[in-house]
Amino acid sequence: MAEIVIVASPAAAGVLVASEIVRLIESRPDAVLGLATGSTPLPVYEALRARIGGLDVSHVRGFALDEYVGIDPSHPQSYRSVITKEVVEPLGLDPDLIHTPNGAFATIEHAGEDYERAIAEAGGIDLQILGIGTSGHIGFNEPGSSFGSRTRVKTLIEQTRKDNARFFDSIDDVPMHCITQGLGTILKARHLFLLAFGEGKAAAVAGAVEGPVTSSLPGSAIQLHPHVTVVVDEAAASQLQYADYYRYAFANKPAWQGL
Repeated sequence: MAEIVIVASPAAAGVLVASEIVRLIESRPDAVLGLATGSTPLPVYEALRARIGGLDVSHVRGFALDEYVGIDPSHPQSYRSVITKEVVEPLGLDPDLIHTPNGAFATIEHAGEDYERAIAEAGGIDLQILGIGTSGHIGFNEPGSSFGSRTRVKTLIEQTRKDNARFFDSIDDVPMHCITQGLGTILKARHLFLLAFGEGKAAAVAGAVEGPVTSSLPGSAIQLHPHVTVVVDEAAASQLQYADYYRYAFANKPAWQGL
């Protein structure tokens, strides 16, 4: 079972996860991070900026979860641009060590295989940050995605395009396709952190954590992983049947266990 941590606010969640990332980098200076984009992980990156201090991050490596297909990497809403603006530059990471899937049309047929090879050559991902969509998707693995899937091209459902339209001038500007790490790729990371905030994510969180493991709710794949930490605020936890137990378990957890 995943460890469920219910916090008072997204900011508190950011501090919690950032502390674990700092601990990881201190123990492994060339740590490999799995980087999510969107609004959910922003509190983590903001907390990291405040906590990273004099830590040497020059050898930290990173792999983004996904990228739009056909978007110019210099476009402000490409995930390459977002990762650069929100993670690479503020934290002082080496941009040459931070990777995003290649969404260019010219190489798209083998871009998934190329990305899988790069992750493997880096030794795999140590800590993967995840959000969850209202449809239950993680990365851009929409309902129906195989639990064994690897990095590949996916067609975005209308709900996901509507959710992402706030980052573009209109929904018509949101790309129809993306290239995303697969559920099988995500499950190979050594530690998963899934974050969710707000009442709008409550149903997806409850389904992912307490519901059946089903491709109809891709986030439920986390139940198959041996080391998962789910960090949610009170609103996102509002539909969890065992929320009181999760609070009790975390409050009484032995300190030596860590996260």
